[in-house]
Amino acid sequence: MLKYLAVVVALFTPVVQAQAPRAAAPPAQVAPTAPAVWTVTEGMDSPESVYFDPISGFVFVSQIGGQAADRDGNGRISKLTIDGKVVAADWVKGLNAPKGLRSYQGTLYAADLDEVVAIDIASGRVTSHLKIEGAQFLNDLATAPDGTIYTSDSFANRIYMIKDGKTSVFFEGESILLPNGVLVDGNRLIVASDGRPARGGGGTPARLVAIDVSSRQLTQIADQAIGTPDGVEKDGRGGFVVSDVGGGRIVHVGSGGAVRVLMQVDRQPADICFIPEKGLLLVPHLGLNRVSAYSLRDLK
Repeated sequence: MLKYLAVVVALFTPVVQAQAPRAAAPPAQVAPTAPAVWTVTEGMDSPESVYFDPISGFVFVSQIGGQAADRDGNGRISKLTIDGKVVAADWVKGLNAPKGLRSYQGTLYAADLDEVVAIDIASGRVTSHLKIEGAQFLNDLATAPDGTIYTSDSFANRIYMIKDGKTSVFFEGESILLPNGVLVDGNRLIVASDGRPARGGGGTPARLVAIDVSSRQLTQIADQAIGTPDGVEKDGRGGFVVSDVGGGRIVHVGSGGAVRVLMQVDRQPADICFIPEKGLLLVPHLGLNRVSAYSLRDLK
């Protein structure tokens, strides 16, 4: 329990001061409590992000392993099978507080505080550490078909872009207060913005927005509150599945912006992974030290 509290305090302490009233929950709906298809606790230590790599067929889980903003070397990546068997709990060690994960052409990328770590999936060897100057708290990470990497900096209200090895600011400002989940969707970057101020001042409700990659124009997607959004995934039908880390819910945002609660799960569902063809939702329960899989085969 002490470790759970420590992770929560570290993750949210910088953003709880001077908050304005905000819509903290999705629309009031009856949400069934979902049973898990499988659950893994072995080797799980503050799991923040879970990602299924379709090429290797393995599931990777980022483990904070301590305080969410500490440079303690306790962070690591675990490797699982898609049916929840632990292949290597310490597949990659020596990171700090890794969070968002995505892959591109055999390389797994992890957002780790102020750097993006590249890992060769075949060998499990770290191939590079790309430090991003000015980054404060890199959170989620997404990759585009051309290899461009996008990573959210929750405390700086900023999205960084890494293209051809060069880093630049893709988008920043109060319209994406405390950005967390990011996802490439064609020529758009989808951003789940918590809406609370990262460094004091006023606040806004959580938002799910789309930013045009070329014009950098922003449009809002969700037409209602989406709780405390963390991970965001495509639903395979033009909409999105979003985890409400504060409310313990999985929320669906339709292609037209309609919001509904799909299911209630145990606390702190963080950076999720959804595999549409299998109807399988993978959820890292940050404060419970476990990863669980849930069925979304009936998603309509």
